[in-house]
Amino acid sequence: MSIIFSQGSGLNDSIYGKSQAPIKAIVENGVESFQEQSMVDKIFYMDTTTNYAEKYTSETSLGDFKDVGENGAYPKTSMQEGYGTTIEPTTWKSSFEVTAEMIEDAKMGKIKSRASIFATSYNRTREKFAAGLLAGGIGTTMAFGDGKTYSTKSADGVALFSAAHPSITGETANQSNIFKNAFSTTIMDEIQARMQQFKDDNGNLLNVAPDTIVIPNNGALKRAVLAAIGSDLDPASTNNAINFQCGLWNVLVWNYLPATLAGTPYFMMLDSKFNQDYMCMPWVDRVKLAVRSEIASNTDANVWYGRARFGAGFNNWRSIAIGGAGLTGTEIS
Repeated sequence: MSIIFSQGSGLNDSIYGKSQAPIKAIVENGVESFQEQSMVDKIFYMDTTTNYAEKYTSETSLGDFKDVGENGAYPKTSMQEGYGTTIEPTTWKSSFEVTAEMIEDAKMGKIKSRASIFATSYNRTREKFAAGLLAGGIGTTMAFGDGKTYSTKSADGVALFSAAHPSITGETANQSNIFKNAFSTTIMDEIQARMQQFKDDNGNLLNVAPDTIVIPNNGALKRAVLAAIGSDLDPASTNNAINFQCGLWNVLVWNYLPATLAGTPYFMMLDSKFNQDYMCMPWVDRVKLAVRSEIASNTDANVWYGRARFGAGFNNWRSIAIGGAGLTGTEIS
């Protein structure tokens, strides 16, 4: 995501003039290089808006085609709007300053360091916010920053990860995407199968096909996951049985996720295509990072301000599931 830069008049002619371009380049490069490693766009559905807020929803499926015989009339079928959620981007700000003394004493190392820290702070905030929302999906709210709370409900009004996702039509029994089980090959197979059985509000199969495993940076869990999917032979079999999970998965290790939930390791399984097609977990950028530079009249420092507007939330829960021994959810026996 590009950055919008502006600076106050007279800066080019001031003692700070020659420092503007290097600081701008450091901030720009820092944001771009961090975003290459970011997990936000690999897990969320990325969207932009020019509106105050965006509403996301789904529609129930259309009825099946019918055999009407020769010259038969077209049957009338209909669909209705499913649950919806509204995401309102909020305003995020930060700043740093370059003092007159730094410029006078040619402390370019300090100046570059402050610019780098500023860029890192912006990226880290987005990453922490996104990871906090996702992990907070085992409940209905997430506290972030100075104690502000953000909704982690899906559009159906229950937590993103819930054992009782309702149907708006009542034609589908409550469904679960939270499982009280630690990671193992058997549990992975079973959760994959259950996700493939997710239904829409009218009881129709959705062909969910999870292709991504998301885990925190936990050494033992990483080894277990990679052992389960990394060999074309079943690691638990002495008869060299074929491991059908090999080659099916993309593994994302997200350092910003909490190491444990409810005191135990956990893992998530995501259908990345379904997530994009159905806008399941939207991240909404309203205003790009806007950076401006000016001289503070009371200190003579060159102050750099950064402002952005973004928000995120959850629409359709069906793209993702979570498992962990400490979670409160459906237990696979």
